[in-house]
Order: sequence, then structure tokens, then C-alpha cells
Amino acid sequence: MTSISSEYKLPEKTSSTAAASNSSLGKDEFLKILMTQVQNQDPLNPVDDKEFISQMATFSSLEQMMNLNTTMTKFVENQDPFTTYVDWMGKEVSWTDGKSATDKTGTVSSVKHSKGNYYLVLDDGTEISPANVMSVGQSSK
Repeated sequence: MTSISSEYKLPEKTSSTAAASNSSLGKDEFLKILMTQVQNQDPLNPVDDKEFISQMATFSSLEQMMNLNTTMTKFVENQDPFTTYVDWMGKEVSWTDGKSATDKTGTVSSVKHSKGNYYLVLDDGTEISPANVMSVGQSSK
């Protein structure tokens, strides 16, 4: 009987932080386990080809999911806030101008982009920075 090299064994979990960080196998670990299995199989009783194909399909699916996750993460990180501000159109916002003690309210009629900054244009023509918005309510209509 052949033993599995310690290089392919999963690390010992020493704390809850280690357990959280090692909770899932990556594609490199999966490939190492698969290769170890193939290298250590009984030559007189090899792994069934259907099982091997199934494992390779699993590996391919894992790789595609990881690629999709990376792509979605980049998309979310680089998403322009314009789409969020457009969603506020027709909704009532509560905002502060930093000068008065009370919040003001108004309905967003459009979104303006000028000199690298976004502004919400209210029904009365007031332009406010989205950073000054305290809350976004339901449509006023």
C-alpha cells in the first residue's frame, strides 16, 4: 500500500481563523488531489474512465466558477455609481446642505454628470451632491 505524500495533505486546522481560511479547496489543491489519485491507483484495477471524466468535468466547472467570481468581483468594484443614482429618479430624498440644522427633502428629477462629479437635480432645480443624501424614500407619486 502506498502512502500519500505530506505535500498533498491538507494543513492541520489550528484555530478558527485557519478553519475559515481553509474552508474550501482551490483549483490547485483539487488538481493535486486528482493527480495523486491517478499516480497511486492500482495498475491492475485502474480508475474507471467515467469516474475520471466526471472528476475532470468537476475540475473544469470549478475553474469556470472561480473565473466567473473574479470577473464579477472586478465588475462590482469598478461599477459606475451612475446606475445607482438613476435608480433614485422619481424618489424622494432627504438631504443636508451642512449649513442648516434641519434636513431638506425633494424629489429627484434627473442626474447630472459634470467635471467628474455627479449631481442629483431635484424637481425645484436644486442640484445636490449624492454624498449629502441622508435617505432615499419611495416615489412621491
